[in-house]
Amino acid sequence: MTKVLLADDAAFEKAVSENMTNSIVAAQEAGAYSHIIAPSCNVTKNYIPRVAAALDLAMLSDVTEIIDENTFVNPMYAGNALATVTLSDATKIMTVRTTAFEKAATEGGSGAVEDAPACTSDAGLTKFESENVSQSDRPDLSAASIVISGGRGMKSGENFAMLEAIADKLGGAVGASRAAVDAGFVPNDMQIGQTGKVVAPDLYVAVGLSGAIQHLAWMKDSKTIVCINKDEEAPIFQVSDYGLVGDLFKVVPELDGKL
Repeated sequence: MTKVLLADDAAFEKAVSENMTNSIVAAQEAGAYSHIIAPSCNVTKNYIPRVAAALDLAMLSDVTEIIDENTFVNPMYAGNALATVTLSDATKIMTVRTTAFEKAATEGGSGAVEDAPACTSDAGLTKFESENVSQSDRPDLSAASIVISGGRGMKSGENFAMLEAIADKLGGAVGASRAAVDAGFVPNDMQIGQTGKVVAPDLYVAVGLSGAIQHLAWMKDSKTIVCINKDEEAPIFQVSDYGLVGDLFKVVPELDGKL
């Protein structure tokens, strides 16, 4: 990296989409960069497509593999298929699934920091009002090395306390399937899957979770997958390294007692 462009303005603090778009477009028009890349997450999904439209460029989302300088792989149909796509534009714009790539070194860079090209910092079209963020002593779900996840089989939000006890002993995070979130067991910031978060921990433990494709596609890159489910035909067993067919309300307390 030869240089870093710094856009230091209060208008960018909450990543309001119009403000982010204006800044990136101004930087591209001034620098004619070959790539505009952002991590795939709920925030970038709001402004990277706007950037592509403003620059009249094709955009590729959620890239999981780079074949060559023009060819990339990304999932389609909720992860049921992988598409190999060639981008012919001189400037490639895309979001990438960070869990699909090895972490880059955080030291050793020597890029000079420069001010980003001047642009209208606040478009005045959208105003950030407030946010409600869940507070937890556990690791962030997207970055945790261990994730214990529950599904509809947990039967209630109170029963997630069993998973929390194990997560606390292992230093992990607690997640959930969309079915558990939709049932009101846990808040939606715990959701893993197509409309939730992408995870790829060293250890993923799925409890009472059947494993719909919308969930599997966003956690199957986990290094080791363990599942506990009373239904031996549940799809989660197809991607698991270790599976236990049994009643979670007997198995989980026994597991907790042995930790």
